[in-house]
Amino acid sequence: MTIKLIAEGIGLGLILVLICAFGIRNGAVGMVHFYHKDVQDRCVRLGLTTHESIKKRAGIVNAFSIPAEMIYVLSCVYLINGARGFAEGALQIFVILSVMNLIDRFFIDEYWVGHTKAWLIPGTEDMRPYIDGHDKMLKWLMGTVGMACISLMISGIMSFIIK
Repeated sequence: MTIKLIAEGIGLGLILVLICAFGIRNGAVGMVHFYHKDVQDRCVRLGLTTHESIKKRAGIVNAFSIPAEMIYVLSCVYLINGARGFAEGALQIFVILSVMNLIDRFFIDEYWVGHTKAWLIPGTEDMRPYIDGHDKMLKWLMGTVGMACISLMISGIMSFIIK
């Protein structure tokens, strides 16, 4: 079961990578809502985007990605794996989300954003690294504690739905 959960987590990580790739298909400014406010403001000053466009794109990404990721996780845990009960569901959700978090931290943040030009926005090169040490600390904290809380909450809700 552990290998299956890891594979499902990799699948969720791939969904996240595809969402990011789609978002930056016309340049990293398409996902500038993930950058610091000062980078966003510079992009607006440079005429690359507007604050309204940034807000709209963030809403579109969240409206698509969060439900897609939750449907995937719930399908894996409850339909494919047949989890029943609070603890079983919470553990499986947590493992899948944690694997996705590792892909996000190591592949997307550290490698893709930090070491390639794919996420570079012209005119903001002096503002790199876009993900600094403080951001990394917060992302690791939210990626562990946050994913645990989300897992417990979702499993609690599903425990009432699936009896």
